[in-house]
Amino acid sequence: MAYKTSKINTSSFKNSRSTSVLMIYTGGTLGMVYDSKSKSLVPFDFDEILTNVPELHRLEFELTILTLDKPIDSSNMRPANWIEIARIVYDNFEEFDAFVILHGTDTMAYTASALSFLLENLSKPVILTGAQLPIGIARTDARENLITALEIASAKINGRPVIPEVAIYFNSFLLRGNRAKKKESSQFNAFRSENYPYLAEVGVTIDYNFPFIRPYRTDLPLQLHEHLDENVMILKLFPGIHQNMIHNLFHTNGLKGIVLETYGAGNAPSEDWFLEELKQAIEKGVVIFNVSQCDGGRVLQGTYQTGRKLQEIGVISGSDITTEAAITKMMYLFGKDTSPERVKFSLEKDICGEMSV
Repeated sequence: MAYKTSKINTSSFKNSRSTSVLMIYTGGTLGMVYDSKSKSLVPFDFDEILTNVPELHRLEFELTILTLDKPIDSSNMRPANWIEIARIVYDNFEEFDAFVILHGTDTMAYTASALSFLLENLSKPVILTGAQLPIGIARTDARENLITALEIASAKINGRPVIPEVAIYFNSFLLRGNRAKKKESSQFNAFRSENYPYLAEVGVTIDYNFPFIRPYRTDLPLQLHEHLDENVMILKLFPGIHQNMIHNLFHTNGLKGIVLETYGAGNAPSEDWFLEELKQAIEKGVVIFNVSQCDGGRVLQGTYQTGRKLQEIGVISGSDITTEAAITKMMYLFGKDTSPERVKFSLEKDICGEMSV
């Protein structure tokens, strides 16, 4: 597929040795400006980005901008879009040193998690960022997020990228993509990572948290995965949930897996009907992945009696994985292999830094 691209004349325009960054605009608040005629926010033409972000002139790396044919509100993101973005990175992997993805905030953590699985053996930065306010608004956070994400993506030490993984940059913090969650809708600090340290903190300088950044490796070639199985669901437990609700959900045609959001350290009701519904689903081949409703901490199925019963009937512990990473990981694994037993085995393994084991 042909995409519209444009090259920005930065300070490195004539330097053939400079780092090259591909910025991919998928949609979202960041790329909006106020239109005086319609009196509404509309997507702006990225060919005119220097009008809104003149600081890009001073960047010391080559910058190319690619825009999707139709910008996507992040609430409309689908697995097919994740695969398209991953394919763009893969197809341009040899030409560019780093990638920055501009994305709406609502589903950014899902996209970052999905990309971490789809781009196996990644050895270059793929940094997602966005904004809470449009770039055309005076108080916008878009300019700082955009410029810093580009700077982090282009950062190298001894010729090697500092961040060879999928990450989210937002409001002074760089987070591992498959460890992040959106936590704020009205403040600039939209994303947090409760169960994994930040990869970098940005102030006057950018301070990298090197022990927690994935190691740079080039011994294995980048591998693109283009199959995600959408026959999975998320079930969040709440006091008073009815048996008929769970029964109907578990008998959804084609259902292969469920991310079960439980209480605390992986606890759930111990009523016979509830455990029996889970047991029957598991016996039919449905994979159930236990994640905590808490932002911090982890699932410990053997600690309490209620959690231990889940373990006994074959529910898989998600440790400290986020719901966003859990559902995309399940889509990815079922996209590779339809065997429930092999999917269960892989769910318990750390694939790309998404969980502690």
